[in-house]
Amino acid sequence: MTTEGEKATGPAGSARRALAGRLSWGLADQAASSMSNFVVGIYVARSLGLTAFGVFSLAWVTYGVVLNVSRGLATDPLVVRFSGVPEASWRGAVARSTGTALGVGTAIGAVCLVAGLGLGGRVGLAFACLGVMLPGLLLQDAWRFSFFAAGTGRKAFVNDVVWGVALVPAMVVAAHVGSVAAFVLAWGASATVAAAYGYIQSGIRPLMTGARGWLREQRDLGSRYLIENVSLSGASQLRAYGLGAIVGVGAVGAVRGAELLLGPFLAVLMGLSLVTVPEAARVLRRAPQRLGNFCLFLGGGQAVAALLWGGALLLMPDRLGELVLGDVWSPASQLIVPVTLSVAGAGLGTGAAAGLRALGAARRSLRAQLFASACYVSGGLGGAAVGGTVGSAWGVAAATVSSSAVWWLQLRSALHEHNHTPTPEVRTS
Repeated sequence: MTTEGEKATGPAGSARRALAGRLSWGLADQAASSMSNFVVGIYVARSLGLTAFGVFSLAWVTYGVVLNVSRGLATDPLVVRFSGVPEASWRGAVARSTGTALGVGTAIGAVCLVAGLGLGGRVGLAFACLGVMLPGLLLQDAWRFSFFAAGTGRKAFVNDVVWGVALVPAMVVAAHVGSVAAFVLAWGASATVAAAYGYIQSGIRPLMTGARGWLREQRDLGSRYLIENVSLSGASQLRAYGLGAIVGVGAVGAVRGAELLLGPFLAVLMGLSLVTVPEAARVLRRAPQRLGNFCLFLGGGQAVAALLWGGALLLMPDRLGELVLGDVWSPASQLIVPVTLSVAGAGLGTGAAAGLRALGAARRSLRAQLFASACYVSGGLGGAAVGGTVGSAWGVAAATVSSSAVWWLQLRSALHEHNHTPTPEVRTS
């Protein structure tokens, strides 16, 4: 016979176990993703040296911009509006969302290919190869978002594992060739293998013909998320290009090397919405009064973990650092403290950002992101002009920590508005 206490706690316990399960798969997926990114970065840094690694980093940063275009138009609206909905609605949305991501990759990839061939040299060839690989890279990322929106993070984890397995032989071949272009092709080709496997996992064919309808239906969120995401990654790209112009391409490699040391947390931050936005949307539907605490737990946990990891890095012997990064270690090790503070500040802000996404408060999140991006570029380039690579890192740290306060102020205002206005119906078709 079930007691009254068991009746009261049973459903809550089941919900907590379900949440823990979804978050566990999210953490596992991010571990797989971050490990792949870390291995690629370390392998390229050791194989090519500081300057060539700087060229690879420019292509990587550019990919980040395009990835955020795809997320803003295709998958961010998907996780906000189609998390936890009936399967039929989810499948229809995923077909159009992944088709949109594939279309973005094809269109921007063609631009990168033409621009790279026109530019020539190592940088141009790297960008041309990136253009060829963009459709597969963006489609693989779209599958991850799709699986988390359905609450099946296990499939996203498996997909990232497939990418990691395919990456091993591809990196070996690239190392034999010994060029930046070869590494870009190896990285993108292995992602394309995982993207093809995503079709097998889901049984859903991406519909590029449905992209126009998807963009029209989601334009209220998509347009703002596009600007928000591009301002984020665009600021990073401007800082990288500006740092290369002011200090040199080697400085870009040094910053990327320091970021690699914080790789697990940066990878989680980049893909945090895979887990947190769908979960925040579920919290909002079931217990809206808990959303603020949920976001604080997420952001605070990220910040504390980043600080602990950064502290551990400061204790790393130079011999071990050189074993990991080779020639990149020496300049990168000087940036550990400011880069750690940057990641901690960003981690704190992403908790608030997840809450704003779940609330559909696109105008407020856009406002916060534009402010953060402006601070990031100003701090990064102003610091570079005054203090070189180290000055740029400290300028970015100050900008990121300051911006996190703005994110939380916007979330507090959005929660106040939500509690005093009727909640609109969630679109499910």
